Amino acid sequence: MIVTVGDVAAGGHCVARVDGEVYFVRHALPGERVRIEITERKKRFAFADAVEVLEASPDRVEPPCRFAGPSKCGGCDFQHATPESQRRLKAKVLFDQLTRIGGIDPARLDGVEVEALAWPEGALGWRTRMQYAVGPDGRPGLRAHKSHDLIHIDKCAIATERIRESEVLGKHWDGMGAVGVVDTDDEQLAVYTQLRRTARPHHKSGPKLVHQQVGSNEFEIGFDGFWQVHPAAASTFLECALDFLQPREGESAWDLYAGAGAFAAGLAEAVGETGRVVAVENAPASRTAANLARWKNAGAIDGDVAAIAPDLGSVDLVVLDPPRSGAGPEVVVALGEARPRAICYIACDAGALARDASDLAIEGYELKRLRAFDAFPMTQHFETIALFEPVD
Repeated sequence: MIVTVGDVAAGGHCVARVDGEVYFVRHALPGERVRIEITERKKRFAFADAVEVLEASPDRVEPPCRFAGPSKCGGCDFQHATPESQRRLKAKVLFDQLTRIGGIDPARLDGVEVEALAWPEGALGWRTRMQYAVGPDGRPGLRAHKSHDLIHIDKCAIATERIRESEVLGKHWDGMGAVGVVDTDDEQLAVYTQLRRTARPHHKSGPKLVHQQVGSNEFEIGFDGFWQVHPAAASTFLECALDFLQPREGESAWDLYAGAGAFAAGLAEAVGETGRVVAVENAPASRTAANLARWKNAGAIDGDVAAIAPDLGSVDLVVLDPPRSGAGPEVVVALGEARPRAICYIACDAGALARDASDLAIEGYELKRLRAFDAFPMTQHFETIALFEPVD
């Protein structure tokens, strides 16, 4: 059918309504008139692809990657939009999620925007970590959207130049379920394989321990350890977090879901020798304790944040960088009992941030400052950094 597309929604879709029916449409932009093809029906709505554009938005462009589009690679959601309009769409999603789910006063979000991260290739060539699915024939590729269909590609446009020029996509990986490649700050590529999604990664080539840099601090993590995929993200997020928290000499701080410990290291420098920083992380590949060993005022606890946070006592500052699912009520309650003067929440999912913001309000904390960054150009994803403080 032919529809006129409405506003953007979470998940890389725009919403179209026809005769009381709701359609979440990919590959469209607000205001466009498009022909759609239904891809999945639910009880109260349906998903669809825009397969023909009859009236285009002025923000529409030709996708820079030939593998982007309906029935093609599902990795990028917005290659058909200018980078500037992508950021506007993401800002609208953030506003809607925080006001509708989080209960945040719209006036507090007035003028909210998603900022670009500096990178020589702009919205392309930024992704330092790629994982490709491997088909029965041993050839790697990327999945179509919400599908097991494998799209064989010769390169990924958002991957870094070193990854694009590597031989990973040109090889056969017989018997494997996936192959991954990591581009590190010391200009080396680490390659790993997995038998299946839930299996432990197996190192194939390159360094087993990779190095990442934030300012003058270097972090060593396992080849399968977590690190921000945009080269400019880690330093930008740390700078923003410290600006929000304004750490003082002698204060105590927690870095929850600490990863390699980049935020903990920054906090340790800021609170000085009389301060104390505790990092909590449960992934051995992050090597949190080893990365913090040079700071006498910082230490790491290996374990689950929800299990450990209630027993940590009180604290002045918290950096909270949970997985996409969010921190959850247990962790938020523990923060409420610890009564920090400030909580800096780093969120890779606006919906999870909104849910946790609602729970933080119950614990007596309100949103004070907010910045969002386009750390994943061409995709629906972005990063949000929010400051919560106790209600006056």
